[in-house]
Amino acid sequence: MDPTMIAIGMLVIMLALIFLRMPIALAMGAVGAGGYMLLGSPASLLFYLDTAWVDKFMSYELAIVPLFILMGHIATRSGISASLFAASNAWIGHFRGGLAMAAVAGCAMFGSISGSSLATASTMARVALPEMRKHGYSGALSAGSLAAGGTLGILIPPSVVLIIYALLTEQNIVKLFLAATVPATMAVIGFCIAIAVFVRLFPDQGPDHAPVPFRQRIKAALGIWHIVGIFAVVLGGIYGGFFTPAEGASVGVVLTLVVGVATGGLRLKDLIASLIDTAAASAMIFAIVFGADLFNVALALSRMPMDIAAWFGQSGLSPMLVMLAIVVFYLIMGCVMDSLSMILLTVPVFFPTIMALDFGMTAEHTAMWFGIITLVVVEMGLITPPVGMNLFVISSMAKHIPLRAIFGGTIPFVISELIRVALLIAFPALSFWLVDLVAN
Repeated sequence: MDPTMIAIGMLVIMLALIFLRMPIALAMGAVGAGGYMLLGSPASLLFYLDTAWVDKFMSYELAIVPLFILMGHIATRSGISASLFAASNAWIGHFRGGLAMAAVAGCAMFGSISGSSLATASTMARVALPEMRKHGYSGALSAGSLAAGGTLGILIPPSVVLIIYALLTEQNIVKLFLAATVPATMAVIGFCIAIAVFVRLFPDQGPDHAPVPFRQRIKAALGIWHIVGIFAVVLGGIYGGFFTPAEGASVGVVLTLVVGVATGGLRLKDLIASLIDTAAASAMIFAIVFGADLFNVALALSRMPMDIAAWFGQSGLSPMLVMLAIVVFYLIMGCVMDSLSMILLTVPVFFPTIMALDFGMTAEHTAMWFGIITLVVVEMGLITPPVGMNLFVISSMAKHIPLRAIFGGTIPFVISELIRVALLIAFPALSFWLVDLVAN
């Protein structure tokens, strides 16, 4: 059978199984194994499986993932989110729409410790939703700002998905962390602008309230010094070359643990629960990573990724047009697939295509630029129906808000994200300017 037809059949069957609710890791792994046997032989599949487990899971870079996940779980159970929202609320909460902006700011700061979008959204929602409801904020604005703010965890370093992208494309993790800083800052600013415009058009959706006395503002700001310290030590140490990303993740776990115990927010049962949750999340990610690896190896045997890259290179199509087509594909697929699965499934196909085109940049700059755009577009999938994971996380925690209102509340933030994607495509230097600045 023609290898290309086998590859197309694999994609169709795999997507069908996912839509039928088969676990993603199993769907990719089973279809990948079947494709591998058709393109090679059962013996070659067994030989690959004999060494692939060890080669994949002994990866030094992959060891970073459980550490950052543990750091996020400890932070979640230590009550850090309440301090972050209180500090943000004290300074900007009294403005019209200020509580929503404070929620976004709190999500950004928590995402810098957690690295997980779902954890950021669910944790900040616990402390921010009651306060918003108390001050008369609409359900749409409350849920929309928290769902959108939660997406910041996927891009703000340390990001688990960004680490996975680095592994798939063999890029420098430290440089990717730096590259994500400017686009992540753009997201925070863009979300706050979206809120400001929304409440100007609909003043009753996010009313203002009396400002907090200045002394309480200072007290609230001082209440998060330890969180700022963790962020500065971990990422500052990594960027400064004082320790590797894995060592930085280890330092972050220890510091977060010390802060949790010192502030009284973390008890033994919370630590045990954090370890169990980390093991479960890590096992899920590792299973998906291995299933995707098996699927992608089978695709590589069919030469489909290389053939696609060669076709685009010889088609005469503008490189920017190809990039726009990929972005549109991600926007559509983001409505029905989760972010990690989409990255693992598509990057091995699209990355060679992008690298084969001439965007007028170095290979390293192109890889960083594509990675940031990919994560930003995948990030949008978390707040776009019908399978926007953050929307359902917020819905499960805010049962008084209709799902339709939650969907509607994300519209201003989706528009903000589309503008950010357009800026990143039009001005690629936004994705690697800081990297070049630090390197020089």
